[in-house]
Amino acid sequence: MSPVHPLDEAATARAVIDGNGILIRWSEGARRLLGHAPEEVEGRPAADLLAPGAEIEPPGPAGRRWDGVLALRHRDGQVVDVWLLAHHLDGTDDWLLVTPLDGRQPRAQDDSLIRAVLTQSPCAMAVYDERLRLYGINDAMSQVIGLPEDRIRGLTVAEIGGRPASREIEREMADVLASGRGRDVETYARAGGEDRAHAWLARIAPLTDTDGRVRGVCVAVHDVSEQYRARERLQLVNEASVRIGTTLDVTRTAEELADVCVPALADFVSVDLLDPPENGGEYPSGPPTTPVTLRRAAHRSVNPGSPEAVVPPGTLDVYPASSPQADSLVAGRPLVAPNADGTLEQWLAWDERRGKRVAEYGVHTTMSVPIAARGKTLGVAVLSRFSRPEPFTADDVLLAEEVTARAAVCIDNARRFSRERETALALQRSLLPQSLPRTAALEAASRYLPAARAGVGGDWFDVIPLSGLRVAMVVGDVIGQGIQASATMGRLRTAVRTLADIDLAPDELLTHLDDLVVRLSTEAGAEGTTGEVGATCLYAVYDPVSRRCTLARAGHPPPFVLPPDGPPRQIDVPPGPALGLGGLPFESVELELAEGTVLALYTDGLIESRERDVDASHRLLCGALKESAQSLEGAAHAILRALLPAGGAPDDVALLLARTHGLAASNVTTWDIPADPALVAPVRKQVADQLDHWGLTAATFTAELVVSELVTNAIRYGESPIRLRLIHDDETLICEVSDSSHTAPHLRRAKTFDEGGRGLLLVAQLTQRWGSRHTPEGKTIWAELSLLGEE
Repeated sequence: MSPVHPLDEAATARAVIDGNGILIRWSEGARRLLGHAPEEVEGRPAADLLAPGAEIEPPGPAGRRWDGVLALRHRDGQVVDVWLLAHHLDGTDDWLLVTPLDGRQPRAQDDSLIRAVLTQSPCAMAVYDERLRLYGINDAMSQVIGLPEDRIRGLTVAEIGGRPASREIEREMADVLASGRGRDVETYARAGGEDRAHAWLARIAPLTDTDGRVRGVCVAVHDVSEQYRARERLQLVNEASVRIGTTLDVTRTAEELADVCVPALADFVSVDLLDPPENGGEYPSGPPTTPVTLRRAAHRSVNPGSPEAVVPPGTLDVYPASSPQADSLVAGRPLVAPNADGTLEQWLAWDERRGKRVAEYGVHTTMSVPIAARGKTLGVAVLSRFSRPEPFTADDVLLAEEVTARAAVCIDNARRFSRERETALALQRSLLPQSLPRTAALEAASRYLPAARAGVGGDWFDVIPLSGLRVAMVVGDVIGQGIQASATMGRLRTAVRTLADIDLAPDELLTHLDDLVVRLSTEAGAEGTTGEVGATCLYAVYDPVSRRCTLARAGHPPPFVLPPDGPPRQIDVPPGPALGLGGLPFESVELELAEGTVLALYTDGLIESRERDVDASHRLLCGALKESAQSLEGAAHAILRALLPAGGAPDDVALLLARTHGLAASNVTTWDIPADPALVAPVRKQVADQLDHWGLTAATFTAELVVSELVTNAIRYGESPIRLRLIHDDETLICEVSDSSHTAPHLRRAKTFDEGGRGLLLVAQLTQRWGSRHTPEGKTIWAELSLLGEE
């Protein structure tokens, strides 16, 4: 046990008992109390000092302290009742027992030490009587109030303070006086004679007489400004973490930074950012060179409309070396002005506009905080005070640094997201059709809208001219977002066009496309790319000759159709699995479409919403389509306006509208051709007569050559029956020869002395395009001649 000061040795009785109950230390005070000398008791059991019949209740297993009254045996044989306080000594099994020897006698009523405590205590205290009139205060309270006691004795708290906070304290005092229960009250107010407010904790307690009647209240106040400011700082940091970075928009994030700092930290805040490098590069490392060109991203003021601002949002401004913005960016740390260098005055003298605003609003302090993240300087935030009289403190600087650092990371994240989004969007738009082809089968209108806040997805649409004036329509959606989704979309769109060129049926095309997506997913897994590749797709083929449309879908929303004489309705297309599952079949459906029927194909971003269910979206789609179907462009605009929120779609949206047009029967003619080469010449004559009947005499020579080669090939290499069909619209003449053979023709290079092998080469040279397609009965060889060139 550590030695005790000699002056205290005799005033307290002390003893130490080890874990076995043996007395190992006995003080002079203990000798005075019980008369035993140390050598008489040390080394003996402490229980020997207990009076006969005395019992002690040991402390619990977790007890570190014990107190109680024990009957002890005095050396002269008397029994002495002693109150003991026992402490367990840390790191040992020993217990220290103490009891005071002095101070047991009652104090005098006019004890001078007690009077000195009440008067000179550093805790500010005041006593109010039953009328809540001031009865007395100590020196500390007099300093807080700023007035001597004899001048204000008899006044109420409200009369002394004269502020709303004083009246609130008086109401709390009245409740304590009435209830007899104390309470704590926190308030924020200026002390007497001060121009700066403090945070105070007022502890109000009732004062009772010997009969227990409440005779007044005691008020003790404590200045808790430090704790209050610490809570404010913690609250501001917490608010910053919650309120800053709610979106991936740079401007919105800058606005959130300004909103958090006003009015909690400043009266006016401006956020200026460096423009991103060209071509999407990274910001340079290190501080920028002066003068610095910054763009105002946001500002906020305690005054509505931010009249203190000189630069409107979105505007570039140049800041010279003497400006707070440039100085803090070059220094790489926060700077508070005015300072000893007088740089703020130099800048204001150079910039008269700001000088006038500073003088007009009384700006007395500014703090410039660099906005930097990941080693890159992004901009600067300038905080100014004019309504609050106190300048920025060191704690304010630390707080501004922490809040700005959080905002900087969010701004950098938003910048990176915006850069990736713009790259993905540019890729997306480059992969989508720049314009839709003009066809005789249908007129079309389209819309593509990227998600307003999320990353760019993989939605796409296409209109693909096929042989025989048929047209394919496709809408698809790749799972995921970002550049990867856009790149996958480009690969799938190219694959669909390639598969469409070989005239696969819709269900067969989706089967091949499903195989491709499975392979892409396998490749992505082999390359360590996270996530599997998946997509949905709707593929439709419309034939204007038969006026029939064949559709198939792979996990995609079904289309809607608006007949010319009826209400819009959803087409019941077998759903089919999403692309990428592999091995599952797809089914198609065929329906006849009247002239002028409108088809609506779309991705799920158009109909999925948190505000309504899919059925409600379908009703909105049908309503907008029916009301605006006279113009496809108008209908597309009306559909987007009806279904998408004003702030933009939460997901990518692709919309394709098509109005069908049938081909008149008079524009099509068909002949059955016997498998006799001698009859090729009569067939050519029939073709010439038909073209003359259609008024296409200018195309007769080329058409005769093409028909002759195609029919001859069918007779020579194909199988009966053989059929020739001519189709024309205003721009194109199509020659089709069908036979029962499934062997597809191909171009080959004929040798010099070969008698044949040049027919298809001649066809390729004479026509705009040619090809073949498989049919259930065999194959069809087709060739298209442009009538515009002939004219």
